[in-house]
Amino acid sequence: MNAPNQSGWKPTTPAAGEGKFGGPATTTGNKALMLEEPLIFEIADNQTTGVDLPEVDTSATTRLGGMARDADIGLPGLAEPEAIRHYTRLSRQNYGIDLGFFPLGSCTMKHNPRLNEKVARMPGFADVHPLQPVDTVRGALGVINELAHWLIKLTGMHGVAMSPKAGAHGELCGILCIRAALEARGDAREVVLVPESAHGTNPATAAFAGYRVEGIPANADGRVDLEALKARLGPDVAAVMITNPNTCGLFEPDMRAISDAVHAAGGFVYCDGANFNAIVGRVRPGDLGVDAMHINLHKTFSTPHGGGGPGSGPVVLSEALSPFGPLPYTARTKDGVVHLVEEEGADAFAKEHFGGPLSHFGRMTAFHGQMGMFTRALTYMLSHGADGLKQVAEDAVLNANYILRSMEDVLYAPYAPSGPCMHEALFGDKDFADGLSTMDLAKGMIDEGYHPMTMYFPLVVHGAMLVEPTETESKATIDQFITAFRSVVERAKAGDQTLATAPHYAPRSRMDETQAARKPLLAYTDPE
Repeated sequence: MNAPNQSGWKPTTPAAGEGKFGGPATTTGNKALMLEEPLIFEIADNQTTGVDLPEVDTSATTRLGGMARDADIGLPGLAEPEAIRHYTRLSRQNYGIDLGFFPLGSCTMKHNPRLNEKVARMPGFADVHPLQPVDTVRGALGVINELAHWLIKLTGMHGVAMSPKAGAHGELCGILCIRAALEARGDAREVVLVPESAHGTNPATAAFAGYRVEGIPANADGRVDLEALKARLGPDVAAVMITNPNTCGLFEPDMRAISDAVHAAGGFVYCDGANFNAIVGRVRPGDLGVDAMHINLHKTFSTPHGGGGPGSGPVVLSEALSPFGPLPYTARTKDGVVHLVEEEGADAFAKEHFGGPLSHFGRMTAFHGQMGMFTRALTYMLSHGADGLKQVAEDAVLNANYILRSMEDVLYAPYAPSGPCMHEALFGDKDFADGLSTMDLAKGMIDEGYHPMTMYFPLVVHGAMLVEPTETESKATIDQFITAFRSVVERAKAGDQTLATAPHYAPRSRMDETQAARKPLLAYTDPE
């Protein structure tokens, strides 16, 4: 959208006689079906409304007292067709999963089946309220319990905390479980080790929980340096936070050895499960010695980030940490049966099933705000079944390796020689011509009709480009993306300076992203 100006709305047009795309200029700023759209405040005024309202007796006594409005509210008035057209035109300038492929790495922007949406909109789920009596939401609790059972089964763990809202919230839950377990045995440890190939939220979470963070280097293959890790372990290390598969798109083959070494030193293993999509159905983290791992339901089990509501980040827990999971509604396994521990009567329940009171560290949140994610994730699981979820991981890894091998002859792929990647392929800008960067390539991809891939992450690769195709994209879609990707890469290597000013065909040209972050214009000011 255009920024507000001091003289009312005027379409953005090129110089007289010169069009944005080389043709003649237009008086509207529109280019065929690419429509210019002003701010809603600039196409309406606050003196009109799109509906007829009855006259109000302003002399009548109200209950508002001193809270009664004494000035115009300042909202724009539009007729219904104007409002519909405004938001439809804006939506045409947006990119979404229903328009095309999202190559964002470490995000898992997969297609969200419409069946999931249908189930999430069923009245018993869509209309549930957190303050309803427990007996009126037994169906919703049943969904949570069934989902918990699937998560424990897929991960080979002992329990799962269902309340964390998303990834970083789940990380905090896992670290607080570890802190509670250490405190219960009177063991005050101060350090959390974080490999350089971990997600950036890992060290932030550990620091937020009061730990001192120390890094562990990677080896030449992009994996954790096992010997460096072992050398640093000691009585002050509370945990290791490891991302597996890591942010270089690589599986950690020494994961079992890492876990054994950490446990021998008295610490715990936290695994960032954001990349679980690459191994679901194939590898159980519990078999690798993991003590706690969050799972992004909105990534691994469909629904692109935030789609239809908040994310969700349940945390699966080992038998050692399961007693310390938060309330409400932590599921735990006993004799092969998953029990959903509700807050009401929790101690009595725990005494009956687990032989003593709960040792939980408290609450992570007041209510479950992500019922929509629970229903979507469970629908996805039931639709695929265990074998189908295994195929999800296999297809995601196959697609990523197809992109890696299709691009490695024209684009620097630092870890390609060490073998296949997992669900995402990592590249760098090593061979770009002087003056051109990863940012320029990303802007060039916009002109090709694609949302850019994840850029400059992970930090261990200069000019990083992280591409994750997911399992939901067909070979034809990926082939088309590869063609466009190769074309822009070859232009960057050849020194095509038009990339430095891309995008040229988007609704807006390149923004000053630094100023947009530091001095955002978030409020409309009436020029009058």
